[in-house]
Amino acid sequence: MGLRREARELALQMLYALDSNSSVGLRETLQTFREEQGETAGKVREFAEGLVYGVQSQRAVIDEAIRSRSKNWSLTRMPRVDLNVMRLATYELMFRSDIPKKVSINEAIEIVRRYGDKESPAFVNGILDEIEACAKTELSSEEQ
Repeated sequence: MGLRREARELALQMLYALDSNSSVGLRETLQTFREEQGETAGKVREFAEGLVYGVQSQRAVIDEAIRSRSKNWSLTRMPRVDLNVMRLATYELMFRSDIPKKVSINEAIEIVRRYGDKESPAFVNGILDEIEACAKTELSSEEQ
């Protein structure tokens, strides 16, 4: 498994932990993971934490992007794994121009295939494809 995949999976665990216990803040959650994941390579932890900070700082925008494309599904009804995988990928799609969009989507699908249920890959792929298409349209109109 590549370093970035490992980092994305660690970031998913961190976001899931934050969702599961809202009384514990971001710093405390990251500190807990640092202590528990002592053997994790520095680059993996650094990339994972960067993703988590990014998702948390842009969460309202990210959640609105997901919400507006998920017909008949509120965020509260979505499986936590699917939602947090989509948050990670949406952050990459919208705010990380250094990561190819197809890589973000493919990584999300592979991770949700591993941690979600059998319907998760198609659900996540559909929403992320729409987010990517809108991001392309917005980018094209900005360039004109």
